[in-house]
Amino acid sequence: MTKDLHTLYQHGTLGLLVPGLFEGTQTVGELLQHGDTGIGTATGLDGEMVIVDGQPYLVRSDGSVNLLTHDVKVPFATVHFNDDQAESFMVENLTMEALGQKILAEHAYENVFFAVKVKGQFAQMHTRAVEGQKRPYPTLVEVAEKQALFDAENSRGTVVGYFAPEMFAGMAAPGYHLHYLDDTRQMGGHILDFKIAQAQVSLQVFENVIQHFPVNNQEFMNHKADVGGVNDQIQKAEK
Repeated sequence: MTKDLHTLYQHGTLGLLVPGLFEGTQTVGELLQHGDTGIGTATGLDGEMVIVDGQPYLVRSDGSVNLLTHDVKVPFATVHFNDDQAESFMVENLTMEALGQKILAEHAYENVFFAVKVKGQFAQMHTRAVEGQKRPYPTLVEVAEKQALFDAENSRGTVVGYFAPEMFAGMAAPGYHLHYLDDTRQMGGHILDFKIAQAQVSLQVFENVIQHFPVNNQEFMNHKADVGGVNDQIQKAEK
């Protein structure tokens, strides 16, 4: 299979997680046909998924990190095929906020989707994982209010995630959306903050975006989306 290095693939939309559409509508196996690197979640919002080197891991709220089988279903995920030749540079002693600012100050990327991969040593890593939910599902903000928090110092691992332009709010979270997995596969999750000790940063810009909708899921097809305030709810849940 030829790997398309210029296309980002997304199943579902972040905006439809806001009202609580958490049911998985695509298998991990199907998702991996479109990329070997990415982020997402599982049915019931049961943790934070991180895909590194084609291996899908799920960081759960109890702190466990599990390798997912290909039959597990996801309601929302974003993947791409990693380009080993993508632009990269080394950084030291840099916070998450400073890295984000540096990237956009040095690259005209604010109007495009691009992947961010940071591999190296982190002086501090602060992550979260939300607790898996059962029907009837609550809203995304209600789930985020009960998130489990994890902290690590001098952690070596990989940050994987994406930058989405403001104009695509609802489809994705505007700005950076990053997940982490340490090299021991014992700590990770949705990143709230970090400080890099020394790491290599890689940026992969996408010319195309494939948005895949779960058209065979009646709950999705019948849902009447209230777009007003969706972005505010996403931003509240992501922090």
